[in-house]
Amino acid sequence: MSGFQATAGHGDPHSLGHGAAREHLPKHGGGHLVSKRIVTGYGFWIFLLSDIIMFSAFFATYAVLVGATADGPSGHDLFDLRNVGVETACLLLSSFTCGIASIGAMTHRSLWFYGAMTATFVLGAAFVGLELREFAGMIAQGNGPSRSAFLSAFFTLVGCHGMHVSLGLLWLLTMMAQVYAKGYRDDILRRILCFSLFWHALDIIWVGLFTVVYLMGVGQ
Repeated sequence: MSGFQATAGHGDPHSLGHGAAREHLPKHGGGHLVSKRIVTGYGFWIFLLSDIIMFSAFFATYAVLVGATADGPSGHDLFDLRNVGVETACLLLSSFTCGIASIGAMTHRSLWFYGAMTATFVLGAAFVGLELREFAGMIAQGNGPSRSAFLSAFFTLVGCHGMHVSLGLLWLLTMMAQVYAKGYRDDILRRILCFSLFWHALDIIWVGLFTVVYLMGVGQ
């Protein structure tokens, strides 16, 4: 009988059903998980870098066209720093709450995770709402994207960032639903980490946008 087991062990390339071979499976499985985590992180960083390159092109376009107002209003005439200041405060606070949510997920503290993710969503939604109100007010005054090259570049740059924030809010809700349905699995924690990186990247881009577009625009 023992001879048959030994022969079967050699004839089974996948080592199925043999206790001695099972000892190697956790190592293989663990290695597979580590490899998947590295590939996921590497791929997501490539995505973030490509996004930053895209925004760099929009920034460069805006810098070239900022003076092309076609005898229309400039940033000094249009921008309200009080409104933009509230937008900035909302987005920066949402970055802090997003960090708290990440800590809550990694430590499996649901109160921290759900509470901080809810706060992040509310702050992000407030940012998008204030930005849409700014756009609607400018368009109502006849200062839409077609008014001048300057406004075309402005709406493209700021609107693209706002679209990213809106997509981030949908991603946030998806992560909350996945944690609720499946718990703090390794694959879900990786997605939460990717979401956190994405959200913080949007905050960094907004700081540059706030400085280049709004502060410099009002100062001209």
